[in-house]
Amino acid sequence: MDTNQEIILWGSGTARTLRPIWMAEELEIKYELLPIGPRTGETLSEEYTKLNPKQKIPFMEHGDFQLSESLAICKYLQNTFPSNNLFIPQTPKDLAKEDEWCSFIYGELDETCLYIIRRHHDLSDIYGAAPNVVESCREYLERQFRVIEPYIEKKDSVLDQGFGLADIFLMSCLDWAIYHEFKLPKNIAIYKDKISERSAFKKAMEINFQS
Repeated sequence: MDTNQEIILWGSGTARTLRPIWMAEELEIKYELLPIGPRTGETLSEEYTKLNPKQKIPFMEHGDFQLSESLAICKYLQNTFPSNNLFIPQTPKDLAKEDEWCSFIYGELDETCLYIIRRHHDLSDIYGAAPNVVESCREYLERQFRVIEPYIEKKDSVLDQGFGLADIFLMSCLDWAIYHEFKLPKNIAIYKDKISERSAFKKAMEINFQS
């Protein structure tokens, strides 16, 4: 793949679109952002559906290579444009640990809790109100925070080797949780405050939520 070809990122305004934007900023790569939203009808357009029949964001184009799903996009970017700004696993064990954490964060925090809360609270007019489901998700997410907290006590990153993709995924969910008025455990709040000082994070947040 020619790394000189233009990167185009589709989508802004959500925790999931934040991830590839933040990764691109950490890697200091040039990209064009097309800031379509998830509930604006733009993902349903004929043009976008031809590119991405899933009709979801984020989505990436790199030359004639196309990719959806925030995890896949972020892993592609970090492996195509390596940088010393973040830890990029190279060994099977390090790769497996990164995959372990990203899978856990995406599966247990994002899909199982935060997205369900969004569907049945924020978008209840579309998917229906389900207060018991929302409350169960809130309780489950708080249990997962208790799982995470010991791993990041007195640390600046999820993995011992330093800041990386797992932190991008965790931080996107922590901000999402705060939006839903969760109180973060002490060690997680300290961790979040440290990561929030990264210049790439600040820039990505501004781009993603103001585009």
